[in-house]
Amino acid sequence: MKHLWTEQVQLPAFPQLSGDAATDVLIIGGGMAGILLALELAERGVDYLLSEASAIGSGTTKGTTAVLTAQHSYLYQDMAGRFGLNKARQYLEANLQAVERFRRYSRTIDCDFEDQPSMMYSRSDRRKLEEEAAFVRGLGFPAEFTTETGLPFPVAGAVRYPNMAQFHPLKFLAQTASGLNIREHSMVRKLDGTIAYTDRGRIKARRIVVTSHFPPFNRHGLYFVKMYQKRSFVLAVANAPQLPGTYVEDTTSGIYLRNYDSLLLVGGGDRRTGTKGRDFELVRDFVRKYFPQAEEKYCWAAQDCNSLDRVPYIGLYSPATPDLYVATGFNEWGMTSSMLSSAILADLLTGKENPFAPVFSPQRSMLSPRLFGNLGTTVANFVKPRGPRCAHLGCTLNWNETEQSWDCPCHGSRFGSKGELIDNPALHDCHVD
Repeated sequence: MKHLWTEQVQLPAFPQLSGDAATDVLIIGGGMAGILLALELAERGVDYLLSEASAIGSGTTKGTTAVLTAQHSYLYQDMAGRFGLNKARQYLEANLQAVERFRRYSRTIDCDFEDQPSMMYSRSDRRKLEEEAAFVRGLGFPAEFTTETGLPFPVAGAVRYPNMAQFHPLKFLAQTASGLNIREHSMVRKLDGTIAYTDRGRIKARRIVVTSHFPPFNRHGLYFVKMYQKRSFVLAVANAPQLPGTYVEDTTSGIYLRNYDSLLLVGGGDRRTGTKGRDFELVRDFVRKYFPQAEEKYCWAAQDCNSLDRVPYIGLYSPATPDLYVATGFNEWGMTSSMLSSAILADLLTGKENPFAPVFSPQRSMLSPRLFGNLGTTVANFVKPRGPRCAHLGCTLNWNETEQSWDCPCHGSRFGSKGELIDNPALHDCHVD
């Protein structure tokens, strides 16, 4: 696999932790969420240290398609039905503010920022999207229903959000991270209260924030119960048209598209990590059908943490850990979720009230049909008698022929062919012999 965003970008390097350290706030994880929180705390004059297991931006951030929009896969009318009208409006406003914060940063950061409308399209259900457009207008945002999408295939309709955007995530990260207090290649393997243990020393902190994608610390929070991970498959192709926006289909495994420079990014085929699917071939079939002259230049897979109710978990890690916080479960919308989480967490850490914090609180109810599906998958794979075991909680790993990796269908940890750790929540290699 070859990632588009890593080409021709030189990320700053940071030293490895050597010996013990102390800080007011320890941030665990150097992807977009961790870097933005570090930047926010630095601007507020808060003492912090960010500890990254590998190199900054080397995990989920490099796999994003970097669309900046408040139009997420979860329909706002469905969200209002579950959480109430006020929380749906707050979710919308929080993400709109996140897009605007990226826009403000882009005035001084060269990150290929472009204003683009975003569109959710359907191939079959016009009425649902007509109702969604009307509902979002009722929340105060000028969404519109349209059948003129610019897509090269027929659709029943689309909901269009004006004034959304896209950017280059690693160009943005390279410039925002420069000068921050970061230690790379310093994996935190254990927490004891607010003392973090790495292979090369301890970090004593007053407060800790976990932004390491899937929270790996299982004693509190039940994140291994209330989250799961999915993989999504992306191609970047040349000799394809410039589309007038960014696009996401209204189905969970549908096709999404956006342009970058002279390339068209086409993704889809989403499936739970550790399960089988058509992966890249599904996306390639779509490209061959609708862009027959296209030439594949890059392909990669992204991995995303999904919450039970499609709303991120941002805030206190658990009621039993008053000095431990988290940002996770971004549900394939990691860029705006990272930006809004930096504001929410910085306010919580500095004693300020944030109006959006209750919407994203990890302490909300877990009751959901997805909860029982999640538990069933975990039990089924835990009791399998044969196969390598995940170093996280011992579930049986499945071999991923496409990507040549051992993947955990329970919580999404991934390992190389020899058992070397690729993706968390596992914190150690596994035995595959």
